[in-house]
Amino acid sequence: MESVASYMLVVLIGYLLGSLNLALLLARLKGVDIRAGGSGNPGASNAVTLMGWKAGALVALHDVGKGILAVWLCTRLFPALPYCGAAAGVACVLGHIFPFYTNFRGGKGFATYLGMTLMLNWKFFVALLVAIAILVLITDYIVVGTMTTVVSFPVFCAVNQHYVLALLLCIASLVIIYKHRANLVRIYHGTEIRVRAAGKGKYRVK
Repeated sequence: MESVASYMLVVLIGYLLGSLNLALLLARLKGVDIRAGGSGNPGASNAVTLMGWKAGALVALHDVGKGILAVWLCTRLFPALPYCGAAAGVACVLGHIFPFYTNFRGGKGFATYLGMTLMLNWKFFVALLVAIAILVLITDYIVVGTMTTVVSFPVFCAVNQHYVLALLLCIASLVIIYKHRANLVRIYHGTEIRVRAAGKGKYRVK
């Protein structure tokens, strides 16, 4: 029973950290309705689209950072709890996607997933960043890097670590894939916002 209570606390901590959303705050300060423009997603990529690279970078750092903090904090608080870091990280990703104070309508969780990945396996994270940079450079679509991340990390963990860890990660991965379904459809139809166009301010709210 004690371990169950500890896991519940880990999930709660991760979820509450994940529910913090800097994109919504910056958009409100700038008078931008982040849900009405671009992809309508309150996350880093749409912050770039609507508010520019500086705002997008701040949001990305924040979203990655809370994934890092959730894993780090919970593994320090519960060092003997198996898969504590993964549980905290997954809860953080889900908190970002389903924050309680916005009727469970949040971001898509990619940056927070990256933060979790960094803490769980930094070597894989470094290799993944290189792969993402190459794929995004070639395709000009961020979502290609997103799909590569959320599919490859659980597979890597299943092969090299433990299936329980992979199953935990799959929870977050499947939700992220579902949240990006519209992006994949837009890529198919050729209407998805491209990285270079967003960076040049083509869609930016003035």
